Amino acid sequence: MIKVAIAGIRGRMGSTALQAITGAPDMEVVAALDYKYEGMYYHDSAVTEEPVGIPFYTSLADLAADTQPDILLDVTDPDAVFHNVKEAIALGIHPVVGTSGLTQDHLAILSELSVAARLGGIIAPNFSIGAVLMMKFSAMAARYLGDVEILEMHHDRKLDAPSGTAVKTADMIKEVREPHVQGHPEEQEHQAGARGADVEGMKIHSIRLPGLLAHQQVLLGGEGELLTIRHDSFDRNCFMPGILMAIREVREQEHLIYGLENIIE
Repeated sequence: MIKVAIAGIRGRMGSTALQAITGAPDMEVVAALDYKYEGMYYHDSAVTEEPVGIPFYTSLADLAADTQPDILLDVTDPDAVFHNVKEAIALGIHPVVGTSGLTQDHLAILSELSVAARLGGIIAPNFSIGAVLMMKFSAMAARYLGDVEILEMHHDRKLDAPSGTAVKTADMIKEVREPHVQGHPEEQEHQAGARGADVEGMKIHSIRLPGLLAHQQVLLGGEGELLTIRHDSFDRNCFMPGILMAIREVREQEHLIYGLENIIE
């Protein structure tokens, strides 16, 4: 049985992860890491003082000593996750991260720690299998259609922009695309930000509106044609298969993996 601790269990992604893991025959949630509620329990989507359900801990070291988890699934925020993952690696707990917004410096540090400890970890900007395939297909297409714009759309409670998925998509495309400026060479931006963020000449546009969940389209232009690759997440249940895949795979690794595309053939 794979023993999982969840950081961020009270959030939207945390509740989705709890549902996925609870329904898996080879996994169990043994603890929750939180910044409060020490000594309390999570039961039926509520915090209770009754000793039923999943125990809360504010210290990962105490959590590890009491429950010996194999995995720390972190779906909190970038400010907390970096510290959590560093401590998890030091404690010999495999980190699986579903939080976007980590910097390249953070990723480099965590990768070094993971390799030194020979302890596998997975950081997934997106747990949706469909979204990962969208990124892979976009990188394939960018070999032939190198003028690219990325439009990502999320709910208005999302903190980071651009999204981790958009950044990861651009990173994958950068590997196959020659850097160049797109559009008219004398283009003028009369309103700051109108052309979006610039990544080696590619543009990323972020939309935040109520009613959206997680959506992205990649536009690839060529002479007389346009290829659009789009993915839509309408329900957080679409993240469940990717969460379970990452938890099962991470124990077989001895380094940090950035992106589920690296474990999907």
